[in-house]
Amino acid sequence: MMHTEAGRTSKILRIEGGVPLSGELRVYPAKNAALPILAASLLTAEPVTLLEVPRLRDVEVMLELLAHLGTRYQWEGRTLHLHTPEIVNTHAPYELVGQMRASFIVWGALLARVGEGRISLPGGCAFGVRPVDQHVKALRALGAEVVEEEGGTFYARRTKPLSGRVVFDLPTVGGTEQALLAVALGGEATLVQAAVEPEVEDLGRFLSLLGVEIRGLGSPILHVRGVRRLGGGAYRIIPDRIEAGTYLLAAAATRGSITLREVRPDHLDALLDKLHQAGHRLEVGPDWIRLTATRDPEPFHVEAREYPGFPTDLQPIATAYLATVPGQSAVTDRVYPDRFTHVGELARMGAELYLKDRTLLIHGRPLHGAQVKALDIRAGGALVVAALGAEGITEIEGVYFLERGYEDLEERLASLGARVGVAEVQLAAD
Repeated sequence: MMHTEAGRTSKILRIEGGVPLSGELRVYPAKNAALPILAASLLTAEPVTLLEVPRLRDVEVMLELLAHLGTRYQWEGRTLHLHTPEIVNTHAPYELVGQMRASFIVWGALLARVGEGRISLPGGCAFGVRPVDQHVKALRALGAEVVEEEGGTFYARRTKPLSGRVVFDLPTVGGTEQALLAVALGGEATLVQAAVEPEVEDLGRFLSLLGVEIRGLGSPILHVRGVRRLGGGAYRIIPDRIEAGTYLLAAAATRGSITLREVRPDHLDALLDKLHQAGHRLEVGPDWIRLTATRDPEPFHVEAREYPGFPTDLQPIATAYLATVPGQSAVTDRVYPDRFTHVGELARMGAELYLKDRTLLIHGRPLHGAQVKALDIRAGGALVVAALGAEGITEIEGVYFLERGYEDLEERLASLGARVGVAEVQLAAD
């Protein structure tokens, strides 16, 4: 068992592997789309209703931050009602922003709505350097005065609506979202080398609902024209392609069969191509995917990169799956080259992995149960997939991270036949 402070308790996810997953799941809405849309609700004084919002820890953290800034919100089942008649604070403090990187983009919303904003450097998952230089570059290019203060805090102000031309050094999801929010109220901008991820496009569609004019959504060049006052309305968030991919890889790792409903197959082209290459049978409809795993899959190579490439958030989970596939595979990540916090924990389960020059070589073999620890959200997803495909019992510490990214995980896995449970355990001192 993992050890920390004496007397503390921790949740452990306990999985007895070796059972092929079988059944049907409805894919929940996308966390990575919901978070920037929540931040964008700060832009309008009118009520906003979001339909089918994921009930995750990260969403709750974002709502705590919005409430601090002036948002009133109310859950109605899985529907979320938001209303920000006025901004009551312009400082997003570290105790809230430090929990999650996605919260950093409220900075652009504050700047647009009230002309200034102070924000601490973001936190979240620790798997390598994820700088905010492209956020700062974008705001300065749009005419904001940006000052980096002591203690890792940034202050920005404007004297007129932000406008201009932003040329990103590389595609950046957060930087693109930041710029979109910053110009939404009366500004006008062209964004070059913008991120084209589905979650960015979803934010753009939400802003369009409120009244922002955006041309080029889904392409790397966006033309944005804001309006002086935004409206409200109701919006449905896209399905979570990372959750969908996790369950597909889990079914493949257990050599099972799964049907996903309310999914966007076109958002998963890169993964579906790899699963087809491996020999799994795939049937795809307009909003559903059925995978029937082969007993003898072929290995494949993964290079995670910006959309429409293989998603970096699925890279650790694909690594776990490939660890169960006989033969040699290779994994690299162009988005986060050091995103390999899952490697040491997978090795505890018998995975044969070699990291050389930021390329992970995988020699697939049967895995066995072990005591492991999730160190970030998707590393946790990787351990779940490995545990489901392993023989014996695996106990996963760090359930907190899984709760940030996967809603009702235990219940949903159980509905597919997995032998899974959560327990509270006492932690001993080191």
